[in-house]
Amino acid sequence: MTNNLGQGKMDYAALARQLIRPVEEAGQVIMDIYRRRPTIDIKADGSPVTEADKAAEAILLPAIAAAAPSIQIVSEENPMSHDSAAGDQFFLVDPLDGTKEFIKTDANGAFTVNIGFIEGGVPVMGVVYAPALGRLFFGSADAGAFEISSGNCRPIEVRKPDPAAIVAVASASHRDAATNRWLEDRGIKQTVSIGSSLKFCLVAAGEADVYPRYGPTMEWDTAAGDAVLRAAGGTVVGDDGTPFCYGKSGYRNDAFFAFGGG
Repeated sequence: MTNNLGQGKMDYAALARQLIRPVEEAGQVIMDIYRRRPTIDIKADGSPVTEADKAAEAILLPAIAAAAPSIQIVSEENPMSHDSAAGDQFFLVDPLDGTKEFIKTDANGAFTVNIGFIEGGVPVMGVVYAPALGRLFFGSADAGAFEISSGNCRPIEVRKPDPAAIVAVASASHRDAATNRWLEDRGIKQTVSIGSSLKFCLVAAGEADVYPRYGPTMEWDTAAGDAVLRAAGGTVVGDDGTPFCYGKSGYRNDAFFAFGGG
């Protein structure tokens, strides 16, 4: 397949399809480690990292490089990539988003493999796989959003919210007072607490209406899920209401709000 990356208009949908298999392979490796319980290290920033993060990255980065050899890759587990300024086109990779959920004993499976592609500061392609739940989401600006589950592929889209019954998704590990105030100020009482980029995907699939986030995140945490949500008809804005963009200094996110329909 030829994507013509960096040579004008590219086929984002074809790129997504090409990356589904390596994402699934990374998910299988993660599950093999998950079942026998992983060894855990602590990174310099105090966050946990496991052998599964590293094993998944070892599958994903070569696959991305083969699909788009000239495009920059910024990956969570490759600190050297964090020092590079973002180009007009680049990948954001989180081999295992929701590591805290991955190492919990409750085993709710709320962790994901993520590849997002950014062009002009906008997430235009994303693949998100929750291997423990058997749900894979992918989407692109040129073809819409889809979910693969139980071997079936179906299109997904955001739903029109019921103003009297808005459902919000919130972080399972990083819920904070600012988020609670935001929900209370808007009279939103129904919430689903779940980890990782699945929050974007539940909104994209019409299973929730909004995802407010005040706590700290990095761009590789959000890019893939953000791309899926936008492809499904949703929007993501910053705290000031302007479109949420990528390629920021240090790849750090400020507060954002992800909305479905309406």
